[in-house]
Amino acid sequence: MAPENKFDVIIIGGSYSGLAAGMALGRALRKVLIIDNGKPCNRQTLHSHNFLTNDGKTPTEITALANLQVSRYETVQFFNGLAVAAKQIEKGFQIQVATGEIFMAKKLIFATGIRDMLPAIEGFAPCWGISVLHCPYCHGYEVRNEKTGIFLNGDAAFDFARLIANWTTDLTLFTNKPSTLSAEQSAKLESHHIKIIEKQIEKLAHVKGHLESIVFSDGTTTPLSVLYAPAPFEQHGTISQSLGCELTEDGYIKVDHLQETTIKGIYAAGDNVSRIRTVANAVSMGTTAGIAISKKMILEEF
Repeated sequence: MAPENKFDVIIIGGSYSGLAAGMALGRALRKVLIIDNGKPCNRQTLHSHNFLTNDGKTPTEITALANLQVSRYETVQFFNGLAVAAKQIEKGFQIQVATGEIFMAKKLIFATGIRDMLPAIEGFAPCWGISVLHCPYCHGYEVRNEKTGIFLNGDAAFDFARLIANWTTDLTLFTNKPSTLSAEQSAKLESHHIKIIEKQIEKLAHVKGHLESIVFSDGTTTPLSVLYAPAPFEQHGTISQSLGCELTEDGYIKVDHLQETTIKGIYAAGDNVSRIRTVANAVSMGTTAGIAISKKMILEEF
């Protein structure tokens, strides 16, 4: 393999966590390749919050500045593409991208995020990250006291409704089918003036992603400004699993306190390992992984 295709570390995923890892490794003089296809999961999100010094900036603004700062480290390179396959070799790992190129590294970091699995309801995807939200800590302040809905059912709906009630008193739970709440749970929500609607949803009426109302299959509508919908997810691809990395029961890549997976030499950081989906948390995990790998390699080579 040509020397230019060999690296100390390959980072798959170049959003917040991957870039933070790249910065930590670049500052430790490590030769790094960051592979990214430029399609972050928050690309529709209007603003990012709960990240000190960057509160209220767009994801694009934060990423652009991060890219600029990381690119100043001459040992860090970028590859615009999609990693599609990997295998373990004697002195590390090989990564193949969609265009056929093969790169080698002694260590790997998966900062690939997750893929939200949205329901096949008209208008849902265009509103995702704009007025259909997953996290009150990321977006709740901006939509406080608005006419708010929750798209859930059962125990998860009960717990989430209790949480969201902190940000608004105008709250409705949409179960989209017969409620599976217990009688006690329903009574508790109703005592807090949280309405429960069990009708099937036909579509979300919106203007450029800004929710206006929910339209039900019976033709009736309910005006609404924001809908919380904690969506199920899946990992972006199965490359990490193909290398033997284990997943948790919840579907996240299993890591230790230094972000190392169950396979030595492979690390993971960001949304693919944690349910706390904040920029600040992703940056923290990426920095931890980068520092941990750097220190490990320094000691191994001494």
